[in-house]
Amino acid sequence: MVPRRPNFNKTVRALIRDIAAKLPEFAHVKAGRILVVAGEARRASRGTVKPLCFRGGKCTDRTGRRKPVIRLRGRRMLYCITLRPLFFRGSSAQARVETLLHELFHMSRRFDGTLHSGRRHAVLGKDFARKLRPLLRRYLKLCPPELLAALAHTGEVRVLQWLERPGPAYVPGTHRRARKVYTEDQLYYGISRMVTPKATRAPRESSARAKVH
Repeated sequence: MVPRRPNFNKTVRALIRDIAAKLPEFAHVKAGRILVVAGEARRASRGTVKPLCFRGGKCTDRTGRRKPVIRLRGRRMLYCITLRPLFFRGSSAQARVETLLHELFHMSRRFDGTLHSGRRHAVLGKDFARKLRPLLRRYLKLCPPELLAALAHTGEVRVLQWLERPGPAYVPGTHRRARKVYTEDQLYYGISRMVTPKATRAPRESSARAKVH
């Protein structure tokens, strides 16, 4: 019998909700407006975040450029976090929490689909890690054991991936084939294999496992 593959999107959604509930610095974050997908490798990156709007949550800027809209279950997504292969292979549960905190830290405090202008690597340099590290340490003390256990999984998981990936901002009329709206029809649940080094795995709960919603 093939073992059941966990839905990793549920795990990440539960983690983001927990971070927003327990760390005041992330209280503005709404997990339901963030799309998380697995994507291709990009050098040594474990994850990236893409803003899906112009300032104010608008899909069109002053010059007329338009960003494709991503709408899931009728709700518009404001950000897309892409988890790269290095996130799934050879990372610890704690390192995976750090990757997601890192991407959330880039988001604007307005949570309007844009990035925080003062939290770019080009602006902060090494100070980016210095500012993020205390937040990570504080959250790891608060993170539920069942969430760390789910993030320390080794084996196959189901995770959303693009069938057709949205392109960059465009000027209407110049790209006739540009899709304006992306929905569940352009996504599918693919299979990714997670590999967590044994020495870094979170201990399993002795009692009944808590479910991740």
